[in-house]
Amino acid sequence: MKTTLITEPAESEKNWYVVDAKNLVLGRLAVKIANVLRGRHKAIYTPHTDTGDYVIVTNADKVKLTGKKDDQKKYMFFSGWRGNEKYVSASEFRKKNPAFIIENAVKGMLPRNKLSRKIIKKLKVYGGDSHPHTAQEPKKFDY
Repeated sequence: MKTTLITEPAESEKNWYVVDAKNLVLGRLAVKIANVLRGRHKAIYTPHTDTGDYVIVTNADKVKLTGKKDDQKKYMFFSGWRGNEKYVSASEFRKKNPAFIIENAVKGMLPRNKLSRKIIKKLKVYGGDSHPHTAQEPKKFDY
């Protein structure tokens, strides 16, 4: 029997997982989500192909930040024009757009290449308890 080291994207089965982010630490949660998106939890993992699964995150507004990061952590935005830097704290984002906090943390833990831009599209983040992906029959993700 021949051992193949290269996995084709069509060979891997795509599963859907749902994660409840309530009272979970942001960084630890983001690492686990990034590994599932890349497919590192599977035996057929290949770094240069998309073998990962879809992840749905609920209760993004209730994710926990350790220490004083809720007030001290700042996200910077720069338009390219002089004097146009904007800083927004994590507590402001939690009120305005709670999905951004988790998406930004997971995106920072993926490699910077074309494949990661494709992989991040498999992450679905919602601020409340409900999500519109019940037809995919997502399984609860065990840490």
